[in-house]
Amino acid sequence: MEQARMEGKQKVLVVDDEQDILDLLRYHLEREGLEVSTANNGKAAVQVAKSERPDLVVLDVMMPGMDGVEVCQVLRRTPGMERTLIAFLTARTEDYSQIAGFEAGADDYIPKPVRPKVFVTKIKALLKRSRQASEPLRQLEANGIRIDLDRINVNNGTEDLQLPKKEFELLALLMSKPGKVFRREEIYSHIWGDDLFVGDRTIDVHIRKLREKIGEDRIGTVKGIGYRFEV
Repeated sequence: MEQARMEGKQKVLVVDDEQDILDLLRYHLEREGLEVSTANNGKAAVQVAKSERPDLVVLDVMMPGMDGVEVCQVLRRTPGMERTLIAFLTARTEDYSQIAGFEAGADDYIPKPVRPKVFVTKIKALLKRSRQASEPLRQLEANGIRIDLDRINVNNGTEDLQLPKKEFELLALLMSKPGKVFRREEIYSHIWGDDLFVGDRTIDVHIRKLREKIGEDRIGTVKGIGYRFEV
């Protein structure tokens, strides 16, 4: 495992119990100028993640001992890593597997078998999301929608839209990380906080109203989990 820290480079930790996969992915990521660490089991992954503090962790789901879902849960409980990007690398595409991963705190899935070019493109997109999230941006723009957080303004490319406060905050949250699946409880926490008078269908109603105003195809539903702003 590489321990050196390289100034200015974004860090990726790749975890898989198959050495040939680790070598392949590390090679292609380092070609893109990224700093890459590896681990071949869950316990080692936790140790490396805590010491290296990567921008992104790519986790194989099926590993002996501590599997990827367990590693994800541990990292999400680690101070300072609550918002670290985590993507699962897995051949398992069943709905229950994905739901378990998202409930554990994963941000995305990358399917096996891995195609290096597709993998690198996905990783770069995730890291771009991470870098943007760390910058104090006052404007958000994605998929033809632009938000000015200072002026509380939304523009769809042709006109300004007047949104109620909660709809604006919900759209801003989803657009803060395009492509990320925001779980329902995460949305409640960010938008409504401790408001005890919020009903179970409140999010769905606000999502429906947003879709009516910005287009049906811009906000996607992940059944049983939550919503994302499509890119």
